[in-house]
Amino acid sequence: MAVGWKPLLPLIAVSALFIYEEWVSSPSCKRVPSPNLHGHEPNQDHPDDLKVMMVANLLLLGSEAGYFNLLFRDYYLSRFFTNSFRTLKPDMLLVLGDISARGYKLPNSKYISVIHQFQRVLGPFLGLPLHVVLGDRDIGECDKLSADLVSWVSGRFPGLDSAGCGAFEIGNVSFVSLNAVALLCGNNELRFSVEKVVESESMDFQMGSELEGTDANGRVRKKVYEFGWRENAMSSGSGPVLLLHFPLNQTIAAANYDRSRSSSILDGRGRVGTGPYNLLHKLPPNATEYIFQALKPRIVFSAHTQEFHDHFHPDGTREVTVPAMTWNARDDPGFVVAIFRRNKGEVSVSYCSLARESHALIAYVTLLILLVSMMVFPSTPNLRCLTQS
Repeated sequence: MAVGWKPLLPLIAVSALFIYEEWVSSPSCKRVPSPNLHGHEPNQDHPDDLKVMMVANLLLLGSEAGYFNLLFRDYYLSRFFTNSFRTLKPDMLLVLGDISARGYKLPNSKYISVIHQFQRVLGPFLGLPLHVVLGDRDIGECDKLSADLVSWVSGRFPGLDSAGCGAFEIGNVSFVSLNAVALLCGNNELRFSVEKVVESESMDFQMGSELEGTDANGRVRKKVYEFGWRENAMSSGSGPVLLLHFPLNQTIAAANYDRSRSSSILDGRGRVGTGPYNLLHKLPPNATEYIFQALKPRIVFSAHTQEFHDHFHPDGTREVTVPAMTWNARDDPGFVVAIFRRNKGEVSVSYCSLARESHALIAYVTLLILLVSMMVFPSTPNLRCLTQS
């Protein structure tokens, strides 16, 4: 008597697909060792630590997305966010630019669809503190940079001023984000606006130990947060956490430590068109030196290259470059989780890898072939004879 397994095929296939999707959309995170800790990094996180998930280069297409992107890549990007939220339980989400693939080319009416798509893929992260840094694909290249577009895009994200910069604090951690695209420009209004932010934050940090004081006009100024951990005479690493889209320049002096994870896969940006600046583009040496002198950043987080890099500048400042988190950019996407310790100590950085698109496609094709084979050829003559005997 033949076994009636054929009616169970749909249930088996759906169950296998559900299990596979859960597994393939879950991140695999590994803490990146820092030479400054000499192997003394804490094994367990404290409830008062600030855990921040950092992503970049989402390259969303909005209303211009095709069916493959909508039904496959964007679906899995949303699953990546949902499972990462459930697994890692971060306190905040930072997006370091290039949310859009062609935002700098889109009219406002189509740009809105990119922002709506961004909100959809975030899922549970919409309930967390969120900060977005503007990238070159979001606002365009320097010679065509429009102050009106920058202001319009900045107004769609929390915490950004009209120049695309922001400064905020969570707990005892202070962050400053700069419009790195404007820093590439010459003498224009946007660059001057960014420099004003840098100078203002530099003065605030130098006066950080004061709870109250007076501004340049003699009016009473009340500080909302205590910055007692910062020195009045700023030293390297005593400033804020700096957020940029473009990495800082490393040619001013050779870095003494570098750790990277890269892929042999060719540049994936060809799938959604090339951006205004190539992937090797960095801030020029003069802008890099200006930032170091003015802000003395505690640590720097950048993006743009689509690769993960972790290195130290000559003054000891650590810079972590966040990889792309989309199959639109690379076959093996990823992101970074940074833990800011309650005792103002070294920042712990973890690199989180996600499933390769090629592996997911192979799995789906294999499952489809197996299902078709079992439906078309449910049994062989020999198998029938064995079951009837």
